Amino acid sequence: MKKLYYSLFAGVFLLTSYDQSDLQLTTYDLTHHTMSQTDDIRYLALGDSYTIGESVAAQQTFPFLLAGELKVKNKLDVKPTVIARTGWTTGELQAAIDKAQPTANYDLVTLLIGVNNQYRGMSLKQYEREFTLLLNNAIVCAQGKKENVIVLSIPDYGCTPYGAASKERIGREIDDFNRVNKRVAIKKGVHYVDITPISRLAAEKPSLVAGDGLHPSGEMYRLWVELLIPEVQHALNIE
Repeated sequence: MKKLYYSLFAGVFLLTSYDQSDLQLTTYDLTHHTMSQTDDIRYLALGDSYTIGESVAAQQTFPFLLAGELKVKNKLDVKPTVIARTGWTTGELQAAIDKAQPTANYDLVTLLIGVNNQYRGMSLKQYEREFTLLLNNAIVCAQGKKENVIVLSIPDYGCTPYGAASKERIGREIDDFNRVNKRVAIKKGVHYVDITPISRLAAEKPSLVAGDGLHPSGEMYRLWVELLIPEVQHALNIE
């Protein structure tokens, strides 16, 4: 029964088919419940299930929590636009961006992508090529300001109940992918926030995992935001 339970969630984590013609982007205003209508900060969040917040409410996702913290700490109204879907690889995120054609007037852009490349056994070479293209697009969307772009490292789902049986292998492969995205981020001169160590705390702290046994809980996302806030404040020159 336990094996069946986790196998059911594999379908949540991984999109086995991708039909761009039927693409419906998850692009929405995360702040409309609590923020004013004034757009002080335009924020674009690019990614996969970790950005859309699979298995948690929108208010618990890291883009929403980040917007809330900026409201409290810096009196800024933030309107995030999210282009993300559970299961997306770098190539699928790029296809979605090409379809959505986001404007180039964002004040802040975050990029977190790659876990599904690892999950599907895709090569590091392909990941580096496609991640580099995505990062170039992110910089363009940030008005060409590389200092306004933040890359987040890939979490280690080997420390969740779903990945526990292959914890060591998953951890090694996630590290390999993170070495790539960090190298590209440094080369491009953008901010890099390593949230992977936080994700590994889930092995000893079940409350950091959502109810599906795989994705982060709101509690984990809040820990990510604690790391993000100083980088965002620096990027926006609001320290």
